[in-house]
Amino acid sequence: MELPGLAFAAWMFICFCVSVDGYPSGKIREACTSMIPCHGTSPQLSPEHTITVNATEFKPGNNIEVHLSGPDFEGFFIQARDAEHLDSPAVGSFTLADRRLSQLLTCGRTKNSAVSHTSRAKKKYIKVYWIAPRGAPKRVQFLATVVKKYKTFWVKIPGPIVSQPNALFPTTPLPATSEAISTSHQVSYLSKPFNASGCGSMKFCIRNPSNCDPESASCFFLSFQQEKSSVFIEMSGPSEGYLAFALSHDQWMGGDDAYLCVNEDHHVHVSTAYLKGRSPPILDSQNALENMSWRLADGVLQCSFRRSIRLPAYKARFNLDASYYIFLADGEASEGGLIYKHRRQPLITNGAYDITGLPHNLGGSRSPQLIKAHGALMFVAWITTVSIGVIVARFFKPVWSHSFLFGKEMWFQVHRILMLTTVMLTSISFVLPFIYQGGWNQQAGFHPYLGCTVMALTIFQPLMAGFRPSPHAPRRQLFNWFHWSTGTTARILAVVTMFLGMDLPALDLPDPWDTYTMIGFVAWHVSIDVLLEIHSYCLVRKVEVIEDDRVQILQSLTSAEAEGRLFKQIVLIIYVCGNIVFLLAFLAAINQI
Repeated sequence: MELPGLAFAAWMFICFCVSVDGYPSGKIREACTSMIPCHGTSPQLSPEHTITVNATEFKPGNNIEVHLSGPDFEGFFIQARDAEHLDSPAVGSFTLADRRLSQLLTCGRTKNSAVSHTSRAKKKYIKVYWIAPRGAPKRVQFLATVVKKYKTFWVKIPGPIVSQPNALFPTTPLPATSEAISTSHQVSYLSKPFNASGCGSMKFCIRNPSNCDPESASCFFLSFQQEKSSVFIEMSGPSEGYLAFALSHDQWMGGDDAYLCVNEDHHVHVSTAYLKGRSPPILDSQNALENMSWRLADGVLQCSFRRSIRLPAYKARFNLDASYYIFLADGEASEGGLIYKHRRQPLITNGAYDITGLPHNLGGSRSPQLIKAHGALMFVAWITTVSIGVIVARFFKPVWSHSFLFGKEMWFQVHRILMLTTVMLTSISFVLPFIYQGGWNQQAGFHPYLGCTVMALTIFQPLMAGFRPSPHAPRRQLFNWFHWSTGTTARILAVVTMFLGMDLPALDLPDPWDTYTMIGFVAWHVSIDVLLEIHSYCLVRKVEVIEDDRVQILQSLTSAEAEGRLFKQIVLIIYVCGNIVFLLAFLAAINQI
C-alpha cells in the first residue's frame, strides 16, 4: 500500500505544479524551445488565429511587419525560425508597436528574439516588427502560440514563410532602421550614435545622468549648436515611444515651444508642437524644421534637425536667441503616433539659458524644487526629529528626571521641542505638493491618502497632549495609551508613505537603493529600541537580586542609575549619528535627481 500511496502523492504534486505554472505576465522564457505553455492540458488542433506579414522577401537589416489576429485571446508567443528546421533556435529580433500589449524576450543567445503578452487582458490583434539578421536562413517561417483561455490554446501556429531573393547580398547590411517604408526626401537616416565632443565649448549640451556618454544606451542627450542664422539640434535617449524637449519661460508646463521625435510604426516622425497647460501637445500642421534625420537601434531613439533662430512666420515658435528653461521628456507611443503622458517627471534645467549664447555642459533635474523640498522636509521630520523624540521620552525619563530646562524636566522639554519641530516640518512639507499640482493628484496612488492621514494624526497628537490629565489623575493611564498608540500609528504610516513616495515620478529616487536604505533605517531604529529595552530590563533585574538591605539597595540603585545613565547617553549619541547618516544619504539622493 505504501508504493501506490507514494505514487498517488507524486501524481498529485505534479498535477498541482502543472496547474499553477502559467505565465500571466508573459515572462515565458522556459517555453522558448517548445513554445508549449505549462497549463496541464493538450493543445487544440485547429487554430482560430492567423499570422500575416507585409512582405514575402527580405534582406539583412529589413523590417517586416508581423500581425497576429483572431478571436479574443489572453496570451501569445511569437518567434521566427528556419523554415527548413522548425526545431532550431529563433532567428532575428523583434521591435514593438505597442508596449502596453507586448514585450520582448530573449531566447537563447539572440536578444529580443521573441515576443509575448504583458498581461491576461483580452486582445484581438497584435503587431510587431521582425528585423532580419545578417546570416539569416534563406527561408524563415513565423510561428505563434496563442492562449484563448487557460486550458484552451494552440501551439506553433504556422505563419507565412519569407525568403531572401536570389540576388547577391549587399556587402554591408542595411541599418536596423532601414525598411521598405517610403519617406520624404527631407528625411535621412543617421548611421551612428551622437557623441559629446564639443559639449561646453562648441555646443550647448544637456545630459541625464550628468556627463553621461550619449553613445551608451542609458543616456538622455540634447545638444544645440549655432550655425550662422540657424541652430542644429541633436536629441537621443532610451525610448521606443517618443522623445521631446520644450522651451519654457518658467519651470511649469504650459505655453511652451515643443519639439517631438515620435516612433510611428518604426519610423521616426519629427515635428513641432505647442504645449497648452498640461494638455496633450498640439502638433503643428506646418513643420518649420529642416535637415531631419533619425535612427532606431538597441532601444535608443535618435533624431536631429535644423531650425532657424527666428521664425516670424510661425507665431508659436520662440526665438532661440533668448533665455528659456529647457524640458526633456520621454514616454510611450502607440500605432499612428499617438503619444501618452510621460510616466516620469521630465528633466528640467535649474535655470533659464540662451542656447545661442555661451555653450554649457549641463545636467538637469527630473524633480521639481517644490517636490524635492517636500521629500527633504519629510525625511528630516520622520527620520530625525520624531525618532529621537520618541527615544528620549521612552528611555530618558529616569536619566534626565533631575535635570531641568526652562523650568521643566529636560527629557520633557527635549521631547516637546522635537515633536513640535516635527509638526512644523510636516505641515510645511504637506502643502508643497498641493502648490505644485494645483490640487489633488489622482495619479499618485495611495501616497496622498496616507499622507493626509499622517498629517491629521500629527496635528491631533499635540492637541491631545494639551489636554493631558495630571500625573495622578485616574484618566492619566488612558491618556498615556492613546498618546502612545496615536504616535506609533503615525510613525508606521509615515514610513509606509515614504516608501510609496520615493518611487513616484515626481521624485523617483534611485531604485532599489531607496528601498534598501529605508529598510536599513527601520532596522536601525528597531534595533536601538530593542537594545534599550533589554538594557532597562537587565538593570531592573540587577537591583531585584540584591539582598534585602536598605544600604545595599540604595548603593545598588545609585550604581545602577549611574551605569544606566552612561550607557543610554552613549547609545543616544550613536543613534543620533546613525540617523544623521541616513538623513544625509536621502538628502544627497534628492539633490542628485
